[in-house]
Amino acid sequence: MLVFLAIIVLLLLMIIMVYNRLVKLRNHNKNGFHQINVQLQRRTDLIPNLVETVKGYLKHEKKTLEAVIRARSALQKADSPGEKAQANDMLSSTLKSLFAVVENYPQLKANENFLRLQEEITTTENQVAFARQYYNDSVMKYNTAIESFPQSLIAAMCNFRAFHYFKTESAAARKAPKVKF
Repeated sequence: MLVFLAIIVLLLLMIIMVYNRLVKLRNHNKNGFHQINVQLQRRTDLIPNLVETVKGYLKHEKKTLEAVIRARSALQKADSPGEKAQANDMLSSTLKSLFAVVENYPQLKANENFLRLQEEITTTENQVAFARQYYNDSVMKYNTAIESFPQSLIAAMCNFRAFHYFKTESAAARKAPKVKF
């Protein structure tokens, strides 16, 4: 009887440990996604300042500025990792186009405000990339844990669901912009 009771207690302890591990991994994923959001919000907060700095120099490049503003708005409205990734791709692509257009304006390239904003956006892009990497690493660990035996049994009983990776879908976002002179 004591052996049977010891086995039951041991099984319960194992279930509790696995459950707590899965909760911890799930919370790492949620935190990782929130970190991406923090960096994306930082970038969208910088965009109006960049647009205002550039606006005076690029009066006839209105379409490029409007595309940046539309892309920023789409990113702010996105909710899921997939929507965020797609909107992020669009914003990255329009920013690349904007920086390519700037190459035609030497006075703007030398403007201190523009240079500072460009540096902040570049730094933020690096932080977004790091946050995406952290999130995707967390998703991999979590998804592996809920698919591995015996955790998969507990994950199924407790309704743990797989997370989706934050990935770049658009081939345009991975391309370098074309600079035309």
